Amino acid sequence: MLSAEPRASARSSNLDRNVAFELARVTEAAALASARWMGKGDKNAADQAAVNAMRFALDNVDMDGIVVIGEGEKDEAPMLYTGERIGNGLPPEVDIAVDPIDGTTLLSKGLPNSVSVVALARRGSMLGWKGIAYMEKIAVGPEGKGVVSLELSVAENLRALASVKRVKVEDLTVVILERDRHAQLIADVRAAGARVKLITDGDIAGGIMPAMEETGMDMLLGIGGSPEAVTAACALKCLGGDIQCRYWPRNDKERQIAEEQNLPLGQILTIDDLVADDDVFFSLIGVTTGELVHGVRYTTQGAHTETLAMRSRSGTIRRIVSAHNFDKLMRYSALAYNKAGNDG
Repeated sequence: MLSAEPRASARSSNLDRNVAFELARVTEAAALASARWMGKGDKNAADQAAVNAMRFALDNVDMDGIVVIGEGEKDEAPMLYTGERIGNGLPPEVDIAVDPIDGTTLLSKGLPNSVSVVALARRGSMLGWKGIAYMEKIAVGPEGKGVVSLELSVAENLRALASVKRVKVEDLTVVILERDRHAQLIADVRAAGARVKLITDGDIAGGIMPAMEETGMDMLLGIGGSPEAVTAACALKCLGGDIQCRYWPRNDKERQIAEEQNLPLGQILTIDDLVADDDVFFSLIGVTTGELVHGVRYTTQGAHTETLAMRSRSGTIRRIVSAHNFDKLMRYSALAYNKAGNDG
């Protein structure tokens, strides 16, 4: 893991180095700290452990970062708050999107697809938190880029995607959050002939699945978190996929916020509206095992982890399988990897 001692190296002010490897260490720290809480029913304790470990690791990365998408915006969970400065202050200047645990409820219940996520792009390129908690979304893999749209009906989108993938609509699987608000959407997908994959939580992972063929997912539809949309857009830029969103205010208060900020409620936000930079770095690690990655598996010496580390400019997607020796790690790191309740 990352040392608590600041490094003395002076790095270039640009992003010529591949920060994805450093972000992988950040997500590893969060996953190893939080996985001890799997199935223990205390999602806030798990989240706090992940936040503490992630903040510690981020502060040792050579960057001048600002948290643009912070964890816990909607539910007041422990958080790396929006506007927090992170990194050791050296160049480059970057925006950061963090979700120490995407799927805290999943982790607390021992369910699949809980992940830890960090994304990074040049300063000023990520769409920041606007106070509107939810967005309507459609996300697809590379084949669906430029083919589907929120302006089309569910059936039209499914037929268009099936056509470019050269399959039948009946062969497609759509990821949808299991919420009462999606009852009609689910019915429309089924009526069109496609299959439905309901997820109880894990908006970011759900948005990424359609861009990774091995998951068997083809499209994400429905209303989910606005911060999660930006974070998923960072991953989809690396994977060549696409996402479109529209703000979905829940009540009069959020409609007033939209009016005060002159937010276009009916306008479709493209992937470039969510993250404008074309050189995006992204790391995702499994806390519990799911479609994207294996979760943390403890051993007599430490643990095994699996991480996706990606960069959009190169298009490289790395699947990193790591073995962690806790005795050696703790000789030079302040993080207590061998117990729950890690306070950093």
